[in-house]
Amino acid sequence: MSLSIRTANPTDISTIGQLAEESWWPAYSSFISAEQISYMLNEMYSPEALAQQFSEGITFLLVERNGLAVGFAAFSETNILEQVFKLHKLYLLPSEQGKGTGKLLIDEVSTLSKNLGGLILELNVNRGNKAVEFYKKQGFDIHQSLDIPYHTFVLNDYIMRKAL
Repeated sequence: MSLSIRTANPTDISTIGQLAEESWWPAYSSFISAEQISYMLNEMYSPEALAQQFSEGITFLLVERNGLAVGFAAFSETNILEQVFKLHKLYLLPSEQGKGTGKLLIDEVSTLSKNLGGLILELNVNRGNKAVEFYKKQGFDIHQSLDIPYHTFVLNDYIMRKAL
C-alpha cells in the first residue's frame, strides 16, 4: 500500500475538517464530554478557523494511503528565541492507527522543523489520552503539566518536548 505525505493548502480545508470530525470522536469521547468535543471541533476545524490557521503560517501536512487522506498534522515555530516548533495537531482515522502512520508524520514534522532551524519540538496532549504513551515512544518527554481554561472547559494537558 502506498503511503505519502504532502503539504496541504487551503483547498484541502474541507478534507482536514472531515478527518478531524472522524478522528476526534473516537480519540476523545472516553475522557472529555460530547459538548466539549463539539465545541472544540467547531472552534478549531470550521472552514473559517482552518483558513485563519493557514493565514497565520501554520503548516498542515496530509498523509494519504493510496491517494486517500487518512490523517493530518499541523506545526509552526512558536518560540524563535529558543527555536521551539510546536506540533499543533496530529490526527489519524481510527483505521490508520497502529500502522506506523503517526510515527511517519512525527518524523516528517521533526525533519521539516529541524531544517527550518528548530531545536525542540513541543506538543500539548490531554493527560488522559492514551497518545501520551505513543509520544513517549517517539522520543517526547513530559516537560510540564498544565490546566488551561478554554471557554467553559479546562484542558488538562501535558506539554511534551523532544530535542530535534
